[in-house]
Amino acid sequence: MNKILVVEDHPDMLDLLITELKLMGYQAIPARNGKEGLEKALEEKPDLILMDIMMPGMDGWEATRALRAQPESHDVPILAETALFRASDLRSCVEAGCNDYLVKPFTYQELEEKVKEFLPAVH
Repeated sequence: MNKILVVEDHPDMLDLLITELKLMGYQAIPARNGKEGLEKALEEKPDLILMDIMMPGMDGWEATRALRAQPESHDVPILAETALFRASDLRSCVEAGCNDYLVKPFTYQELEEKVKEFLPAVH
């Protein structure tokens, strides 16, 4: 079973994403901020990371750059999830090391499609 690390500081959104990913057949691992996300990524070795961008303390851009600097997580796909929608903000996600992004609010179907782009072999 593929593991997805969900880094999200809003408890309701974190719970919703964890529930949706489990319904899709993935093992979902929660992290409540960028620092915890970095630690869990190195511990759990997920197959994909969903990274909230706007978080207090270590934001998603900083956490993504830190993950890209580690050999253990350098190649793990990172999908940004953000309420930022300007082209410059989305470009910043990619420049920080995210492979792609979802703009909030997004639907279950949009989440599933994006996740399957990176983890296509899940049944």
